Order: sequence, then C-alpha cells, then structure tokens
Amino acid sequence: PNSGYTLKSLSVTDATGKAVALTDLGGGKYTFVMPASAVTVSATFAAQPVDPASPFDDVAPGTWYYDAVQYAYAHGLMSGTGEGQFSPDLATSRGMIVTILYRLAGSPAISGSTAFTDVAKGDWYADGVAWASANGIVSGYPDRTFRPNDPITREQMAAILYQYARFQGKLDSGRANLSAFADAQSISAWAQEPMSWAVAQGLISGLSADTLAPGGFTTRAQAAVILTAFSKALG
Repeated sequence: PNSGYTLKSLSVTDATGKAVALTDLGGGKYTFVMPASAVTVSATFAAQPVDPASPFDDVAPGTWYYDAVQYAYAHGLMSGTGEGQFSPDLATSRGMIVTILYRLAGSPAISGSTAFTDVAKGDWYADGVAWASANGIVSGYPDRTFRPNDPITREQMAAILYQYARFQGKLDSGRANLSAFADAQSISAWAQEPMSWAVAQGLISGLSADTLAPGGFTTRAQAAVILTAFSKALG
C-alpha cells in the first residue's frame, strides 16, 4: 500500500473465475499454490484512520517520522504548512531551523538586529537569526548574507546544533569515526567536527550504510526526527 493506506481485501481467481485459497503469512504477506492456469490477483486499499491526536492529514501512523512530528508539534518546535498539512518531504529552510532553536531556548528577548543584509527587522525569522548570531550559533556567509530561505544542508544542520549545544553548555566529548562513510571526504572542513559529534549523538545517521550526504537537504520529516532527539538529549 502507499503511505497512509492499508490493505483492505485480497483475492486470487483462476482462469475460470474460481477462487484460489490464500495463506496469510502475517505482516501483509500472502501465498497461494499456483493452479494450472493464469490467475488474476485483485486488491483493494483503504485509507488509514487519521489519529485524532494528530492535526496533520499527511502524517500517517506507522511512518518512521510519525512520533517525532507529534513530539515536535506538541512541544511547539514545529507547526504545519497549512490546511492540515505537515509536508514531511519539503526541504527545511535555514531560517526555519534557527527559529525552532530560538523557541527551544525559550524565545529570549532580543536587543538590536543582525548584520546580515538579507534579514530585515519584522521578518518572521528575524528574532531567531538575531539571537543565534549574537550567541555564536550561526555566522552566515562571507558576503554578509544569511540566506534564510535556502534549504538547510545536513552538514549545516549538524553545525548549528553543535553550536547550540555548546552555547547551552551541553556539548559532550563523544565523537564518531566517519571513515566508514564513502563520502566522508565531501564534508566541508568547518563541518567535520560537528558532523562527527552529530553522528555520535545519534542525531544524524547515514542515508545508506555508507553514505552521509552532507550536502543533501534536510526534509521537514528528517528535521522533526533530529530536533526531537536533540531536544530530549538536552533534557
């Protein structure tokens, strides 16, 4: 079944239309003894019931990010994208991540503004960026931009979380050996230490057994999982 659906019924008939007996193996798997003719396999699917505790129609129970999305929503870390949608596959922006960490810190009072040329007072992410910049959590780009609407990469995510943990005085000494990942050499020099730390903390794992994809974008589902683990680790 597609995400959000479950198998409702399954039948097999032979060339004469006679039903072929099915054996249920559990876990949505069935077998049958092939008759001496062609067969027709028919299936119907039904939408999974929406969890009344979840406000999002596109976050189905059983998905790998379901619990994290519920936690992030319940703790005010993340909200939806409108009309009952969470949009788990959309990329997470740099401004969004900084704003989430600002909320996690308790949304402290902000004095002054940032030096970033593309962050104006009154922008929905302005307070978060100003706070993060003032506390050394973000530093922006050499051209004095922050690029708040750019999708955040996995290594950027690791670096920002690393600096936030340092700011909170909860940056432990655990580090992971990244040499097992075939793309470890593609991690930017400034992100080597943060990525090693994030992998050791279980915040970031490989997209496959040997691929970290440090330059890949962080989806909203991935962000929910990472931020939930991060929030719980900070206590």
